[in-house]
Amino acid sequence: QFKGINKGRKTNIIDSMLRMLEQYSSNLEDLIRERTEELEIEKQKTDKLLTQMLPPSVPEALKMGTPVEPEYFEEVTLYFSDIVGFTTISAMSEPIEVVDLLNDLYTLFDAIIGSHDVYKVETIGDAYMVASGLPKRNGNRHAGEIANMSLDILSSVGTFKMRHMPEVPVRIRIGLHSG
Repeated sequence: QFKGINKGRKTNIIDSMLRMLEQYSSNLEDLIRERTEELEIEKQKTDKLLTQMLPPSVPEALKMGTPVEPEYFEEVTLYFSDIVGFTTISAMSEPIEVVDLLNDLYTLFDAIIGSHDVYKVETIGDAYMVASGLPKRNGNRHAGEIANMSLDILSSVGTFKMRHMPEVPVRIRIGLHSG
């Protein structure tokens, strides 16, 4: 059997076993290196997802193992919007067309909010929610930031076209609340 493993060369059993163990060890090291790299990539994806879903201070506290205490904010303004007639648009569209519509619209909204002192709280279906004054307090600028952002979003929706129904205008309903 050893002659077959060693391809006919004459070697002793101990040398053959040592060579096989070295090769196994080398292969195992390569496999561990690959898995470690894959783990690091997945960790980076998880970190990116957490920072997209939560204020940056929360994932940092969770990583350090410290409890996340709820905060009270005295002055905050909220923005919320939805698409007028979304149910009808969805009924007349393929599922991928609805996904494309929401992705295109919210990509546009995300670009707009980047130039204002606001924080995107949530998008669920056709609902889009943004806050100003949290998680970073900004004094009494919160209402003005949200109002200006709202006007920018409203302006951009006026020229927005759905890929699959470019002739149908997209209208949104916007609500604001300060407190």
